[in-house]
Amino acid sequence: MSTSESDSVRQRSSQEDTNDNHPLPPSKEEGRGSIGSIKSSSDRLHSNKDELQMNRRVGLFSGVALVVGTMIGSGIFVSPGNLLGNAGSPGLCLVLWAVCGLYSLLGAISYCEIGTLIPKSGGEYIYFLEAFGHTHKFFGPILAFIFAWTVVFLLKPSSLAILSLSFAKYLSSPILTAINFCPDTYLSYVINRLFAALCIGIITFINCYSVTAATRVQNIFTVAKLTAIAIIIGGGLYYLGLGYTENLEIGFEGSATSFGQIATAFYGGLWAYDGWNNLNFITEELQNPYRNLPLAIIIALPLTTVCYVLINVSYLTVLTQQEIISSNAVAVDWGIEVLGAASFLIPLGVVMSVFGTANGSMFTAGRISHVAGREGHAPDFLSYIHIEKKTPVAPILLNSLLGILMIIPGDIATLIDFFGFTSSIFYCAAMVALIVMRFTKKNEHRPIKVPIIIPVIVMVVSAYLVIGPIAAAPQVQYFYALLFILAGLIFYVPFVYYKTQVPGMKSFTIVCQKALQIAPTTVH
Repeated sequence: MSTSESDSVRQRSSQEDTNDNHPLPPSKEEGRGSIGSIKSSSDRLHSNKDELQMNRRVGLFSGVALVVGTMIGSGIFVSPGNLLGNAGSPGLCLVLWAVCGLYSLLGAISYCEIGTLIPKSGGEYIYFLEAFGHTHKFFGPILAFIFAWTVVFLLKPSSLAILSLSFAKYLSSPILTAINFCPDTYLSYVINRLFAALCIGIITFINCYSVTAATRVQNIFTVAKLTAIAIIIGGGLYYLGLGYTENLEIGFEGSATSFGQIATAFYGGLWAYDGWNNLNFITEELQNPYRNLPLAIIIALPLTTVCYVLINVSYLTVLTQQEIISSNAVAVDWGIEVLGAASFLIPLGVVMSVFGTANGSMFTAGRISHVAGREGHAPDFLSYIHIEKKTPVAPILLNSLLGILMIIPGDIATLIDFFGFTSSIFYCAAMVALIVMRFTKKNEHRPIKVPIIIPVIVMVVSAYLVIGPIAAAPQVQYFYALLFILAGLIFYVPFVYYKTQVPGMKSFTIVCQKALQIAPTTVH
C-alpha cells in the first residue's frame, strides 16, 4: 500500500478506539498509518451517544459461550468414531483428543497476543493487513483479501449450510417418527431443506435484530449443549463405577503405528476444535478485550478439551470400539443403551448444540465482510450497520443467502472437506504474521507476549496439515480448492488495486441503505 492508502485504511477502521464502558485509548499515531501504542488503561475517555458504531456488548461469559459454542457442534455427538478408527485403540484415541486440545490452546494463546496487539475485529483478515499490507502496494494486501474472499464466500456459508442440514435431520426425524410418517427420498430431501432454511432464517433474524439477543441465544444454547454433555459424562462415570471397564482396559493395544494413520487421526480431531479463533473476529465488540480475550480462551479451551476426553471415555464404557466406529450417531446409540425412555434427550441435545453453533458462526461471519468493506476490500454497504440496532445487517444477510444456496445440492460436505486444509493455511500465515510483527512492531506495547516457540510450533504443525493430506493422497479436488482461492485475484486486481467502480453500485448502495436502514459507521 502507498502511504496515503495506508492512511485512509487506518482512518476508516479506527472505530474500536471508542467505547462507553471499556474504552480503548486512541494512539497518537492513529490516522497516520500506525496502530500506535496499545494500553489497557482507560485514562482517556471518549464517549458520544450520537456516534454510529457497534458497541462493546460481549462480556466474559458470552465470550466463553461463543468459543465453546462454536467449537462444540454435532461432531462429538455423531461421528467421534472416525478418530477412534484411525487411532486403532482407545488409549491412543484419548491421547490424541488431548493433544488436539493442547495444539488448539497453543494457537489460541498466540492469537491472544496478536488480538491484544491489534484490538480490531476481523481476525486473520486484519492481522494480515497490518502485518503485510504496507510491504508492497500490490502484493501486500493480497493475503488479507484472499482470506476474506475464501471465508466470506466459501467457508462460513458452507459451514452454516452443513450445520443447518444437521439441525434439520435431527429435528425432523423424531417429529416424523412421532406422527408415524415415512416420506420417500425426494420428500425427505424437501423437508430437510425446508427445516434447514427455517433454521437459517431464525438465526438471521436474531443476529440482525440485536447483538444482545444473539449473545443471549448463544449463552442459552451453549449451556444446553454442556448440559447434554454432562448427562453423557455422568452416565459414563456411573457405568464406570459399576465396573464397565473392559473397553478401556484394551488400552493402547492395536494402536496405529504408521505416521500417516496417526496424522490422519490428528487431523480429524482438530476439526472438532475448529472455532477457537472466533473471538478474534469480534474484538471491537468485546468488553475489556485485554482481559476478557485471553481469559475467555483460557477458560474455553481446557473446558472443551476435558469435555471431549470425558465424553469419549463415557462412550467407551458402554459401547464397544467397533460399535463406535460403525455408528452414524454415537451419542444416540449411547442414549438408547443408558437412558432408555429418556434417550430422546440426546437428539434434542444435538439439535440445540447445532443451532447454537450455527448462531455463533453467523455472529462472527457478519464481522469479517463488515471489516473488509470498511477497509475497502468489499463493497462499502457491507461496512454499514443498522442505525438503531447497530448490527451489520448486510453482511449477515449475505452469509445467510449464500448458506441457503449451499443447502440446495445433495451433498456438499464431501467437497467442503477438500477446502478444509485452507484453514490450516491461514493459521500458518497468522503465526508468520505474529513473528513478523515481533520485528516490525517491536516497540508496540503488548499486553500479552507468548514465548516465540509457541507460534513456531503452531506454524510448523499447520504447515504440515496443509502439505500432509495432499502429499499422502493427492486428488484433483485439492486443485479445485486452490483454484477457487486464486480466483479471488480476478476481483482483487480491478476492484481493490485499481479501485474500478462497478456501474450502478452507488445507486444499489443507496437502495440498500433505505431498505435495510443502514449507514456508515462513525469515522474518527
